[in-house]
Amino acid sequence: MVYCFLADGFEEMEAFCPIDILRRGDCEVTVVGVGEEIITGSHGISVCTDLTDSEITLDDNIDMVILPGGMPGTLNLEKNANVRKAVEFCVNNGKYISAICAAPSILGHMGLLKGKEAVCFPGFEEQLGCAKLSEDFVCRDGHVITAKGAGVAQEFGFKLLECLKGKETADRIKASLQCR
Repeated sequence: MVYCFLADGFEEMEAFCPIDILRRGDCEVTVVGVGEEIITGSHGISVCTDLTDSEITLDDNIDMVILPGGMPGTLNLEKNANVRKAVEFCVNNGKYISAICAAPSILGHMGLLKGKEAVCFPGFEEQLGCAKLSEDFVCRDGHVITAKGAGVAQEFGFKLLECLKGKETADRIKASLQCR
């Protein structure tokens, strides 16, 4: 199962593209509202989530956590104890953590990017604390996947699907969507 955390002010493309791609690839994705069930994105799109952060269960069924960026969504994610607990659970249990745009700064502030290669939205680089800033738009280093921003949300989603279901599945979904 994948938990995609949404907090008020999240960047819609950075959440919806990966959620859609993962579900097309037969991944179970649970959309988690931080603090509320109805969450409003940075461009005014409101979403009814599957459950709230206080209802999550941290167990072996979790395969990945997704942290979309956007402002003030990233700040709202970072200050939530349940989001941080879910990220720490994934780190401690060899599960994937993924973040896009400004959200990799959360991982940097938690000290999770030390010795890793990562990428983020321009201007947040100093908050990563990573060993090497990637030149790629989407970067995977072990169980950590980071991406630059909304323009690569689809590529980010395909990388997440590849990590969970393999390259063949990711390529099949990519072809079905008429992607290059």
